[in-house]
Amino acid sequence: MSDAAQLTITEVRAAAEAVKAAIDRHLQAVSSSTEPGDPVVVHAYEELAAAAIAYDQILYEVYDEVTPFEIPGDDAGSGYQGPEHPEAISVLIRRDYLIADPKRLRAQAERVDESLPPGAGAEGEVTAALGVLFGEYEPDEIAARAEEFGLEEGDSTLWVSAAEPADPGEWLPEPFDGADPELLICRFDVSEVYDDELDEL
Repeated sequence: MSDAAQLTITEVRAAAEAVKAAIDRHLQAVSSSTEPGDPVVVHAYEELAAAAIAYDQILYEVYDEVTPFEIPGDDAGSGYQGPEHPEAISVLIRRDYLIADPKRLRAQAERVDESLPPGAGAEGEVTAALGVLFGEYEPDEIAARAEEFGLEEGDSTLWVSAAEPADPGEWLPEPFDGADPELLICRFDVSEVYDDELDEL
Protein backbone atom coordinates (compact mmCIF):
# COMPACT_ATOMS: atom_id res chain seq x y z
CA MET A 1 0.00 0.00 0.00
CA SER A 2 1.35 3.41 -0.98
CA ASP A 3 2.09 6.09 1.60
CA ALA A 4 -0.62 8.27 0.04
CA ALA A 5 -3.23 5.49 0.29
CA GLN A 6 -2.20 4.75 3.88
CA LEU A 7 -2.47 8.43 4.75
CA THR A 8 -5.96 8.62 3.25
CA ILE A 9 -7.15 5.59 5.23
CA THR A 10 -5.63 7.12 8.36
CA GLU A 11 -7.64 10.28 7.69
CA VAL A 12 -10.85 8.25 7.43
CA ARG A 13 -10.11 6.57 10.74
CA ALA A 14 -9.31 9.92 12.34
CA ALA A 15 -12.62 11.32 11.09
CA ALA A 16 -14.43 8.29 12.54
CA GLU A 17 -12.72 8.78 15.90
CA ALA A 18 -13.72 12.44 15.82
CA VAL A 19 -17.36 11.40 15.42
CA LYS A 20 -17.08 9.03 18.38
CA ALA A 21 -15.55 11.75 20.54
CA ALA A 22 -18.24 14.23 19.46
CA ILE A 23 -20.95 11.71 20.41
CA ASP A 24 -19.43 11.36 23.87
CA ARG A 25 -19.29 15.14 24.32
CA HIS A 26 -22.86 15.52 23.11
CA LEU A 27 -24.13 12.81 25.49
CA GLN A 28 -22.24 14.40 28.37
CA ALA A 29 -23.75 17.81 27.57
CA VAL A 30 -27.27 16.44 27.23
CA SER A 31 -27.11 14.38 30.41
CA SER A 32 -25.73 17.33 32.40
CA SER A 33 -28.14 19.95 31.06
CA THR A 34 -30.80 21.41 33.31
CA GLU A 35 -32.40 23.96 30.99
CA PRO A 36 -33.96 24.01 27.50
CA GLY A 37 -31.76 25.57 24.85
CA ASP A 38 -28.62 25.06 26.92
CA PRO A 39 -25.79 26.65 24.89
CA VAL A 40 -23.45 23.82 25.89
CA VAL A 41 -25.85 21.30 24.35
CA VAL A 42 -26.25 23.45 21.24
CA HIS A 43 -22.49 23.69 20.83
CA ALA A 44 -22.06 19.95 21.32
CA TYR A 45 -24.79 19.30 18.76
CA GLU A 46 -23.11 21.57 16.20
CA GLU A 47 -19.75 19.88 16.79
CA LEU A 48 -21.33 16.46 16.33
CA ALA A 49 -23.06 17.54 13.12
CA ALA A 50 -19.81 18.95 11.71
CA ALA A 51 -17.88 15.80 12.61
CA ALA A 52 -20.54 13.56 11.05
CA ILE A 53 -20.59 15.60 7.83
CA ALA A 54 -16.80 15.53 7.59
CA TYR A 55 -16.72 11.76 8.15
CA ASP A 56 -19.45 11.16 5.60
CA GLN A 57 -17.58 13.28 3.06
CA ILE A 58 -14.21 11.55 3.35
CA LEU A 59 -15.88 8.12 3.56
CA TYR A 60 -17.52 8.82 0.21
CA GLU A 61 -14.31 10.15 -1.34
CA VAL A 62 -12.20 7.16 -0.27
CA TYR A 63 -14.64 4.22 -0.30
CA ASP A 64 -17.57 5.56 -2.37
CA GLU A 65 -19.86 4.83 0.58
CA VAL A 66 -22.04 6.99 2.84
CA THR A 67 -23.45 6.73 6.35
CA PRO A 68 -27.18 6.26 7.03
CA PHE A 69 -27.24 9.46 9.08
CA GLU A 70 -28.82 12.68 7.84
CA ILE A 71 -27.86 15.98 9.47
CA PRO A 72 -30.85 18.33 9.20
CA GLY A 73 -30.24 21.95 8.30
CA ASP A 74 -32.17 24.98 9.48
CA ASP A 75 -34.69 24.47 6.67
CA ALA A 76 -35.16 20.74 7.24
CA GLY A 77 -38.76 19.56 7.16
CA SER A 78 -40.19 16.29 8.30
CA GLY A 79 -38.08 14.25 5.88
CA TYR A 80 -39.05 12.21 2.87
CA GLN A 81 -42.83 12.05 2.38
CA GLY A 82 -42.93 10.56 -1.11
CA PRO A 83 -43.97 7.10 -2.27
CA GLU A 84 -42.04 4.07 -1.08
CA HIS A 85 -41.70 2.86 -4.68
CA PRO A 86 -41.58 5.96 -6.92
CA GLU A 87 -42.42 5.47 -10.60
CA ALA A 88 -39.79 7.98 -11.68
CA ILE A 89 -37.08 10.22 -10.27
CA SER A 90 -35.75 13.69 -11.04
CA VAL A 91 -32.03 14.44 -10.68
CA LEU A 92 -31.36 18.13 -10.05
CA ILE A 93 -27.76 19.33 -10.20
CA ARG A 94 -26.32 22.72 -9.34
CA ARG A 95 -22.64 23.57 -9.84
CA ASP A 96 -21.25 27.03 -9.20
CA TYR A 97 -18.10 28.42 -10.83
CA LEU A 98 -16.08 31.61 -10.59
CA ILE A 99 -14.89 33.08 -13.88
CA ALA A 100 -11.23 32.94 -12.82
CA ASP A 101 -9.61 33.63 -16.21
CA PRO A 102 -11.86 35.26 -18.85
CA LYS A 103 -9.06 35.24 -21.46
CA ARG A 104 -8.52 31.50 -21.09
CA LEU A 105 -12.27 30.96 -21.24
CA ARG A 106 -12.47 32.92 -24.48
CA ALA A 107 -9.45 31.12 -25.98
CA GLN A 108 -10.99 27.72 -25.27
CA ALA A 109 -14.26 28.79 -26.86
CA GLU A 110 -12.44 30.04 -29.98
CA ARG A 111 -10.83 26.62 -30.38
CA VAL A 112 -14.31 25.16 -30.63
CA ASP A 113 -15.80 27.92 -32.79
CA GLU A 114 -13.35 30.07 -34.75
CA SER A 115 -16.22 32.22 -36.00
CA LEU A 116 -17.19 33.21 -32.45
CA PRO A 117 -18.36 36.83 -32.78
CA PRO A 118 -16.78 39.46 -30.53
CA GLY A 119 -18.89 40.38 -27.54
CA ALA A 120 -19.83 43.82 -26.30
CA GLY A 121 -16.75 44.27 -24.13
CA ALA A 122 -15.38 41.75 -21.66
CA GLU A 123 -18.80 40.80 -20.30
CA GLY A 124 -20.17 40.01 -23.75
CA GLU A 125 -17.08 37.98 -24.61
CA VAL A 126 -17.53 35.87 -21.47
CA THR A 127 -21.21 35.17 -22.06
CA ALA A 128 -20.61 34.25 -25.71
CA ALA A 129 -17.73 31.95 -24.72
CA LEU A 130 -19.83 30.26 -22.05
CA GLY A 131 -22.57 29.59 -24.57
CA VAL A 132 -20.09 27.92 -26.92
CA LEU A 133 -18.39 25.78 -24.25
CA PHE A 134 -21.54 24.59 -22.51
CA GLY A 135 -23.06 23.85 -25.89
CA GLU A 136 -20.05 21.75 -26.90
CA TYR A 137 -19.15 19.88 -23.70
CA GLU A 138 -21.12 17.81 -21.21
CA PRO A 139 -21.40 19.39 -17.74
CA ASP A 140 -19.31 16.58 -16.21
CA GLU A 141 -16.46 17.27 -18.64
CA ILE A 142 -16.56 20.97 -17.87
CA ALA A 143 -16.41 20.14 -14.14
CA ALA A 144 -13.41 17.87 -14.72
CA ARG A 145 -11.62 20.48 -16.87
CA ALA A 146 -12.76 23.61 -15.04
CA GLU A 147 -9.28 25.07 -14.53
CA GLU A 148 -8.43 24.44 -18.18
CA PHE A 149 -11.50 26.47 -19.16
CA GLY A 150 -10.60 29.37 -16.87
CA LEU A 151 -13.20 28.43 -14.27
CA GLU A 152 -12.85 27.85 -10.53
CA GLU A 153 -15.18 25.32 -8.95
CA GLY A 154 -17.47 26.47 -6.15
CA ASP A 155 -20.10 24.55 -4.23
CA SER A 156 -22.16 21.87 -5.92
CA THR A 157 -25.15 19.76 -4.99
CA LEU A 158 -27.05 16.85 -6.52
CA TRP A 159 -30.62 16.05 -5.52
CA VAL A 160 -32.44 12.81 -6.31
CA SER A 161 -36.19 13.26 -5.88
CA ALA A 162 -39.25 11.10 -6.42
CA ALA A 163 -41.30 12.24 -9.40
CA GLU A 164 -44.32 11.41 -11.49
CA PRO A 165 -43.64 10.11 -15.00
CA ALA A 166 -43.66 13.12 -17.33
CA ASP A 167 -44.48 13.45 -21.00
CA PRO A 168 -41.69 14.72 -23.27
CA GLY A 169 -41.33 18.48 -22.90
CA GLU A 170 -43.93 18.69 -20.13
CA TRP A 171 -41.76 20.38 -17.49
CA LEU A 172 -39.31 22.24 -19.73
CA PRO A 173 -41.00 25.67 -19.31
CA GLU A 174 -40.49 25.49 -15.53
CA PRO A 175 -37.83 22.82 -14.97
CA PHE A 176 -37.07 23.47 -11.28
CA ASP A 177 -40.57 23.86 -9.88
CA GLY A 178 -40.54 20.23 -8.78
CA ALA A 179 -37.78 20.69 -6.18
CA ASP A 180 -39.97 19.59 -3.27
CA PRO A 181 -37.96 18.79 -0.08
CA GLU A 182 -40.59 16.22 0.93
CA LEU A 183 -39.85 14.24 -2.24
CA LEU A 184 -36.07 14.34 -1.74
CA ILE A 185 -34.71 10.78 -1.60
CA CYS A 186 -31.05 11.71 -1.15
CA ARG A 187 -28.62 14.55 -1.83
CA PHE A 188 -24.87 14.88 -2.20
CA ASP A 189 -23.11 18.17 -1.51
CA VAL A 190 -19.55 19.24 -2.28
CA SER A 191 -18.25 22.37 -0.59
CA GLU A 192 -14.97 23.81 0.59
CA VAL A 193 -16.68 24.20 3.96
CA TYR A 194 -16.55 20.43 4.44
CA ASP A 195 -12.86 20.36 3.50
CA ASP A 196 -12.17 23.05 6.10
CA GLU A 197 -14.06 21.09 8.76
CA LEU A 198 -12.10 17.96 7.88
CA ASP A 199 -8.80 19.85 8.12
CA GLU A 200 -9.78 21.08 11.59
CA LEU A 201 -10.44 17.50 12.68
